[in-house]
Amino acid sequence: MSILHDITDSSLASEGKKRISWAQKDMRVLQIIKEQFKKTKPFEHITIGGCLHITSETANLAIALKEGGARVYLCASNPLSTNDAVAASLVKDYKIPVFARKGEDNKTYYKHLNSVLDQKPHITMDDGADLVGLIHSKRTDCQKNILGSTEETTTGVIRLKAMEQNGTLKFPVLAVNNNLTKHMFDNRYGTGQSTLDAIMRSTNKLIAGSVFVMCGYGWCGRGIAMRARGMGARVIVCEVDPIKALEALMDGYEVARLIDAIREADVVVSSTGGKHIIDRKHFQAAKDGVILAQSGHFDIEVNKQALAKLAKKKKQVRRFVEEFDLGKKRIYLLAEGRLVNLAAADGHPASVMDMSFAGQALSAKYIIEHSSELKKKVYTLPLAIDREIASLKLASKNVSIDRLTKEQERYLHSWQEGT
Repeated sequence: MSILHDITDSSLASEGKKRISWAQKDMRVLQIIKEQFKKTKPFEHITIGGCLHITSETANLAIALKEGGARVYLCASNPLSTNDAVAASLVKDYKIPVFARKGEDNKTYYKHLNSVLDQKPHITMDDGADLVGLIHSKRTDCQKNILGSTEETTTGVIRLKAMEQNGTLKFPVLAVNNNLTKHMFDNRYGTGQSTLDAIMRSTNKLIAGSVFVMCGYGWCGRGIAMRARGMGARVIVCEVDPIKALEALMDGYEVARLIDAIREADVVVSSTGGKHIIDRKHFQAAKDGVILAQSGHFDIEVNKQALAKLAKKKKQVRRFVEEFDLGKKRIYLLAEGRLVNLAAADGHPASVMDMSFAGQALSAKYIIEHSSELKKKVYTLPLAIDREIASLKLASKNVSIDRLTKEQERYLHSWQEGT
């Protein structure tokens, strides 16, 4: 049976299925949830549109949702993050429509988003709020069907919070990124490892002994800085928030302004969610041979336009590595300034995405169960569900923890007993 899709090459399906199966082995929490969904069918007659990175981990989420009765349609949340083999397997082996091609241009990217919205989803799953943004601008025809949405990343939550504050948000959103089992683990351990993996794959540079500058000390920045230091780099953190800067200092990192740090940097990574963090003045101050990358969602943290204007010439020197020749020095930009860990590597390991996508799956179920009472706001998944995910993850690793006695519980919930 032919299904709607727009993918690069259907002949890659066998490779993609192997990737999906390999990831599944490390996604035990999601597998437990999938088995529950198979029995209860919480998404019967529900259409879910996902704008997510098309990876083997995302594939397992989509399969779990389909087992729960959902009609699932997927597009990519980044032009460079699609694994074409996984996309092919989803279409051929799992009959899940996918509209995504690795390296697609901007026009195709938005065509694919619209292809998903053409299915009039009841729930959207975003990684960067592009679907929600379209539904609020050019695709207002979709609003009446929407029960709610989920959001995977910090950048998307920032956009959605802004929409809530100015009163333009038209339906409830569950900020999966704000789940403790997401940002404390996925952002820190997933981004940390996968970003270093991408830098090493694309450049084959030695991290040990290098000067590694980290722009931003949120959960992602902490993870990247931690992994770079663990591999022997001298790490300098750049921040605009004095509390985070102080935290980085007390965690043992050097803290400096970027304009000063970049003069000696071998590698600079930005992961802030902000715009033009690495800008013209920084390119001019940088030393010859500096490598620039970003692990924020959108390709705006490095001012690519300013870098191109400064360059006398540019060329591709390795896969995912562009050389910008400024005359007296060369600057190297990784993965077109896009999300480097997904564009130039495989993204987060499946074992950490297990928790993030368990949160996505349970958030979608929560929307179904509570849609009548949810307001047009950005919500965080209830702590009890977050703890359930953590408990399942511990159980999957054969780890047992202590429980409070009744006496201890009484003490923690009383005020009478004191000194």
